[in-house]
Amino acid sequence: MSRGRKTGAAECRSGANRKHGYGVSVTRKYKVLFLCRDNSIRSIIAEALLRELAGHRFEAFSAGPEPATRIHPLALAQLRPGISGRTMLSPKSWLEFTGEWAPHMDVVIALDESVSGLHAPVFPGAPLFLDWAIADPLAGGRMSDDEQARLFDKTFWQSVRQVSAFIELPQYAVHAANAVHDARETDDGANPVRGAAAHFEASAISIVP
Repeated sequence: MSRGRKTGAAECRSGANRKHGYGVSVTRKYKVLFLCRDNSIRSIIAEALLRELAGHRFEAFSAGPEPATRIHPLALAQLRPGISGRTMLSPKSWLEFTGEWAPHMDVVIALDESVSGLHAPVFPGAPLFLDWAIADPLAGGRMSDDEQARLFDKTFWQSVRQVSAFIELPQYAVHAANAVHDARETDDGANPVRGAAAHFEASAISIVP
């Protein structure tokens, strides 16, 4: 691992271990599901980072509507230098998280418009739905190996910043808890209810009314 990546990971872990207020529970883990179309690059990287940086506070998952047959090799290459638990990662269909026995998410995070709250299925538990803007390293079509590697590196570090900011801003937990409470007040629990929607940036979380 490069010195830069070691230093960045250490700083992220240091920040992730700070105590938070804002009514965030310190006794249970919040379940977070990351979504992108084929669940082979961005959502996989985000899942791995959240588990690595704050696995004591979160259970991380990822999925997509058209899961690939394998994780993209360059995404795995980004994770190899310092991310443990890579054997747990694999592309999955988001339908695995919609059934009666699926784990109830607290937060669902869409990494592109194709899997945003308007297009995603209804997940049980009325999770808070966040939209992130993470660059797709394959969006530019054909390119040289060096350029592709550079774009994957950019996506990785953008994901590090977003995940680290998410860990540091605990408001999501309050909104997720309120969404679940409201859903249970208006429904008997037999039917999934769509949760609140929000837009997330590295600098703030603003709830959409």
